[in-house]
Amino acid sequence: MVERIVRIILSIAGAGLGYSLGFFLMRLDFIRQVIPQKELFLYSLVGLIALVFGILTFLLAPWLIRVTLQMVRFFEGVLQRTPVQDLIGGALGLIIGLVIANLLGAPLARIPWLGPYIPIIASLLLGYLGLSVGIKKKEEFLGFFSLLRIGGKQAIRPEGGNYKILDTNVIIDGRIADIYRSGFLEGTLVVPRFVLEELQHIADSADLLRRNKGRRGLDILNKMRKEQGIKIEVRDFEEIEGGEVDSKLVKAAKLLGAPIVTNDFNLNKVAELEGVKVLNINELANAVKPLYLPGEEISSVDVIRDGKEPGQGIAYLDDGTMIVIEGGKKFIGQSISVVVTSVLQTSAGRMIFAKPKGSKKDTPSSRHYREVNFIG
Repeated sequence: MVERIVRIILSIAGAGLGYSLGFFLMRLDFIRQVIPQKELFLYSLVGLIALVFGILTFLLAPWLIRVTLQMVRFFEGVLQRTPVQDLIGGALGLIIGLVIANLLGAPLARIPWLGPYIPIIASLLLGYLGLSVGIKKKEEFLGFFSLLRIGGKQAIRPEGGNYKILDTNVIIDGRIADIYRSGFLEGTLVVPRFVLEELQHIADSADLLRRNKGRRGLDILNKMRKEQGIKIEVRDFEEIEGGEVDSKLVKAAKLLGAPIVTNDFNLNKVAELEGVKVLNINELANAVKPLYLPGEEISSVDVIRDGKEPGQGIAYLDDGTMIVIEGGKKFIGQSISVVVTSVLQTSAGRMIFAKPKGSKKDTPSSRHYREVNFIG
């Protein structure tokens, strides 16, 4: 029903457009010389043009409605994914650009021939320039306007905790999206422009492995930008020049007063030396791994290969924790239950030492006490 009403309205609008166009054509000198200037004939011709435009608009109405809805959905999606700071900065820049265009275009509008078109051209150029500058300089815009508060109070800048800076490795890793969804991270995830350029450079690499990593990182970033609950902002950091990506990340973190989210061990150490807070997702993963105590049983682990020492077998938990099983070599290819004998925590992760359940082999601690008693 609504579609039919819209088609009728569009048809009437098309007929009105054809009617106006017909009268405009009838006033042209070369057409008046060709067509007989009889009032009945002229009105009939104008009516025919209006009828043709009305029929064409009626036929094209479904396509026009579909294209219009697609454009509305597209712009709505773009606006929803755009950070609020970009919208405010772009709007302020656009307003300033249009005001300047009107001030310049008004006196120039009296120029013959070109005068009427100068305000239109100036509005398009200065409006786009203001929009672009407003988005890039949004922090300065917002800081300037916040200084104009009544009483001259100092502007309150957002806390550094509202921003988290992502490095290249953590984007390629992909776990950052799940961590954000779980609520362990909050605020806006900032992706510096130089990190985005490094991702693109990796994606264009001749090496197949590096190319796949780069493309994976770009795909993950695009998926995160499209999600409603994840706030991502790409910043240029034009004031940071030269140096490696890691040093630029440290400078950007100092500039924003925000921590760096990474899984790079070397970047972690450099940032700590520079006094920059680091959120290492590997440390988070190790912290949430289940803690097994000596004597606790782990049921059904798959022994997949032998270890470095004779008779050892190696198995892995679902979270990637390695289990070294004493005497487990003979169980390679089988699922067995093991008893934890000790746990070793290293910077690279957690390692569990165990023995097959039901084994009579002594644990290191009991063997140690027996040796002491024997010596005593």
